[in-house]
Amino acid sequence: MRETIDRRSFLRVAGMGAAAMLADGLGRRVGLAAEVPAVAAKAMVGAYYFDGWAGKSSRWADDAEWQKRNAPTHLTRRMLAEFPGREPVWGWRDDSVEVMEQQIDAAADNGVGFFAFCWYWNSDPQKLAAQPLHSALNLFLQAKNNHRMKFCLLVANHQPYLLQGVEDWRKAADIWMPMLTHKQHVTLGGKPLLVLFNPANSSAEGIEQLQTAVRTAGLPGVALAACGKGDAKAGFTHRTHYNIAPGYAGGSEEHKYAEIVAAHKAAWRGTREQPYIPEITAGWDKRPWEGENGLGQRPGWYFPDRTPAQFGQFVRDAIQWMDEHPEQTTPERIMLIYAWNELGEGGYICPTKADPDGAYLKEIKAAIAR
Repeated sequence: MRETIDRRSFLRVAGMGAAAMLADGLGRRVGLAAEVPAVAAKAMVGAYYFDGWAGKSSRWADDAEWQKRNAPTHLTRRMLAEFPGREPVWGWRDDSVEVMEQQIDAAADNGVGFFAFCWYWNSDPQKLAAQPLHSALNLFLQAKNNHRMKFCLLVANHQPYLLQGVEDWRKAADIWMPMLTHKQHVTLGGKPLLVLFNPANSSAEGIEQLQTAVRTAGLPGVALAACGKGDAKAGFTHRTHYNIAPGYAGGSEEHKYAEIVAAHKAAWRGTREQPYIPEITAGWDKRPWEGENGLGQRPGWYFPDRTPAQFGQFVRDAIQWMDEHPEQTTPERIMLIYAWNELGEGGYICPTKADPDGAYLKEIKAAIAR
């Protein structure tokens, strides 16, 4: 049986810690934040953050009206015409410090303790530096209230962002180091947490390069979580998921949110040697990205009947699973939500025009409160 869970570990994020430290983009101390009273919680909740809401859309370049809109990279005509209620209360664009600070406050006020930012590799340093999908991460590091939350990275190592071999892993480790050593980075057992989207596209030698680099920086190593299956022998210390979406490209079919909940619960299992971080989904409905007025994606199943109450019960179920299976999960009782702002795919909990009061966020706050 795992050691008795240290309840104080729940208090490390989202305004629950003591004397949180402000930091600049490199994690250097620049001043102390005010003391924040500790508030007990049942779990450390993180939310995946997809930044398709910066940069500029390259679709419909011949449409003058669309170009005037200054649409971010993943906004579509179909989103505006059929799903306008998904627009966040701060607007479609999130590429300003002011908007990031609003998001931090909205998340932290409701018990979301960290963002897991999607991160995309490119071997070209100039293209990597110009990647608009990293805009939110950079803004988070600049935000004056970032002491209220922690963060980590979800490395989206799928096409066309694959890390190709040991050398790419070595270069990526150098780029990640200021973040992995940042004061606000999520840690498990003192090790910074890194989530890998596609463990099949990994390299055991590359992972060892990463571990060596982190140890050289003075940390005990990396807690590396595989989404789905990840062999411990290849270096994966934990498992989780990004999302589980039945019928991803199975043709346009309406299904019940309860089905996707059941698919997730069936995947919750870990071991003492490789703990599982339970992941829950806020929804799945990628119709805004399907077809010629979307992003050209093939139609798939969608689950449009989600409600805040259903989602809140899902959060409670994950907490109960951790209560009943402490030997299968992390002592820190971390859980992940898909997602903060996957607006195009229908998995989002951020306040929107259809949910300006943040009903989904309030469900998290209620579920984790003691």
